[in-house]
Order: sequence, then C-alpha cells, then structure tokens
Amino acid sequence: MTATRVLVLNSGSSSVKYQLLDMRDSGRLAVGLVERIGEENSRLKHTPLTDGGASRERTGPIADHEAALKAVAEELAKDGLGLDSPELAAIGHRVVHGGQSFTHPTVVDETVLAEIERLIPVAPLHNPANLTGIRTARALRPDLPQVAVFDTAFHTTMPESAARYAIDVETADAHRIRRYGFHGTSHAYVSRATAELLGKDPSEVNVIVLHLGNGASASAVEGGRCVDTSMGLTPLEGLVMGTRSGDMDPAVIFHLMRVGGMSTDEIDTLLNKKSGLIGLCGDNDMREIRRRIDEGDERAQLAFDIYIHRLKKYIGAYYAVLGRVDAVAFTAGVGENATPVRAAAVAGLEGLGLAVDGELNAVRSGEPRLISPAGARVAVAVVPTDEELEIAAQTYALVGKND
Repeated sequence: MTATRVLVLNSGSSSVKYQLLDMRDSGRLAVGLVERIGEENSRLKHTPLTDGGASRERTGPIADHEAALKAVAEELAKDGLGLDSPELAAIGHRVVHGGQSFTHPTVVDETVLAEIERLIPVAPLHNPANLTGIRTARALRPDLPQVAVFDTAFHTTMPESAARYAIDVETADAHRIRRYGFHGTSHAYVSRATAELLGKDPSEVNVIVLHLGNGASASAVEGGRCVDTSMGLTPLEGLVMGTRSGDMDPAVIFHLMRVGGMSTDEIDTLLNKKSGLIGLCGDNDMREIRRRIDEGDERAQLAFDIYIHRLKKYIGAYYAVLGRVDAVAFTAGVGENATPVRAAAVAGLEGLGLAVDGELNAVRSGEPRLISPAGARVAVAVVPTDEELEIAAQTYALVGKND
C-alpha cells in the first residue's frame, strides 16, 4: 500500500491545530484543534471529513503537548485514521522561524532540532512550542519522517538590499539581525495560485500578495520568488495589524523608556498586544470596526483610515520594487472577507492600473476569483489561502524525493 497521507501539525504555546490530508487528491480527511493545553478546562474539537462524520468535543485537563497529541491520535483512530496507519507518509510541522539556515522544508533530525532551538532568541514565543510538537510527534512515531516547514523559508530569496537593516554590519551579524519575513507558506501558496488563476506559470508573473488577518503582511513576488516582504526580524514590522503596531520610528521605544518609565517587557506588550487596530479604537475585528463606522464612530473611522493608508503605501512601494505588476492578491481572514478593505486599498490607484469592480468585489465565495474590471491592466484577485495544504504538499514532495 502506498502511503499518501500527511498529518499537518501547528503547535502553539498552549494549542495544537491539525489536519490530516490525502495527497492523492489533496483532500482533507480530518481537522481539529486542541486549546488551553496545561489548564483544567482544556478542549479538543475533532471533525472527521469522510462519510459525513459529525464533530466531536472533549473537555477536561490536558496536561501537556504529549497528552494533546495522544488525544489527537485517539480521535483519529476512532475514524480509522490513526497514527499507526500504514497510509501515513509523514508528519509536517509548521515552524515559525528558520533563520538563514533553512531555505526549504527539511526532514527533522537532531541537528535540525538543535538549529531550531538555537533560533529561539529571535522567535521566543513560537519556536519553543514548535519544537515541543516535533519532539512529541517523534516520540509517538519514531519511524515516521517528521518534516519542518518554515514560515521564513519563502522569503530567503530576498536580495541583501531588501533583507539587511542599515545598522552596523558586525553587530547585525553577531546577533542575527536582519529581515526574515513570516507567513511564508501563505505567500508561497497564494502567489502560485494567483498565477494559476491568470492561466500563467508562476515564473511569468509578478504579484503583490496581501495577507490580511489579525497578523498582516505584504510581499513582492517576482517570477515565483519573494524579493521583499513587510515583516522583519519579528512579525511586528510592516502593516497595521489587529494588535501590532507595524512600522514605527524606533526612537519611540527609547522615548517610552526615558520619559514614560516603561520597561522593555511593558513596551513589548504594548507594541505586540495593545497596538494596531485594538490600540487605535479598542477593536481588532474588522467586522466590528465597520459596524462602528456605519454608526458614525470617529475612532473606528480613524483606525480604518490608518490601516488603509499603510496598506496603500506598501502596494505602491512593492509596485516600485517589482517594476511591473501583473496582479495584487488579497488573502487571509480580512483580505478574503472584508469587501470595504479591498475597495479602499486600491481606491485612487487607477493610475497604476488598479481598480475593483463593485459587483465582483461584493461576491462572497471560497474560490479564487478576479474582482478587477474586465481588461484591467493589473488583475486584482481574492485568493483564499491554504497554509495547511501548502505544508502538506511540501512535506509530501520532500518525503517522496527522499524515498
């Protein structure tokens, strides 16, 4: 029997998201989420997607990631999809930070684990949880290939002129300070899917990808290769986000320390968790912000205007970086669903060949689609992202290659 299934794991500090896919047709067999790991009120929601299976939930204490993955394995086994199945080819793990070391998906061994651990200082919130998930999965299935797929990998094609900060080179190199970028699996998937939507090979297409969720990032993709992206050393740089500030004068930090008397931890919390949309108007849900705007709320309107202003700046900047743009693609929760965001982001950019058709923009669909007028010089698209499928595809391609 040929093994064609891939289990995708996204391990957070207190959660595990998972999907089981069959790579013969890229179909999903099961999806699920374990949350509040380590608490008394832990929760696992599991949904089998074969034969019309109903979702199942279990609540109660799940002590750690090992217990979480064992619980996931039990739920999968109930549907005949257990981790002991000979049809399971590999487990693919999302790893947030691969630094400059990992430019492609990589089969995990002790050397790889050590390097991911060495990168913890530049991803202190994410890499430890990713490591825990990998180690737990290896313990459960030591005979099965475990593949790390890195958020940063797609952006390693950026030229040094885009990746380096203009600070002392020796200091930067000593502390691995450079622009790494994130959401790489989404940018890779969406840029390729946009080319497919246009009926072209990715090598022929220049795309600006706008991944707009609670976390948000933009990328300039030239012929299938990333040449610039908005996030930097960490996911804090770039666009205005749900709770993150995005671009800001770094001297604000010194000002808050000297004048505001704030500690580095307090400033870190401010910029990552209390800024962006929630800092500007108290909400980070774009639907709620738009509702408040419709009611005449000035703070919500200002937050929206600042969000759009930053977004337009990046569209223009990446247009300049690419020189020629074939498409602008909106993706992720806000990008796929917020009609007013898409319309506002390109409003006034007709001189760059950008426009949206109001009727097409208003259509709700889970399929990739064009929302620009017929004959537009630059296509504007909505392309639902699929990071789990991208991780599974990269994992399966690597395991097949190794075989």
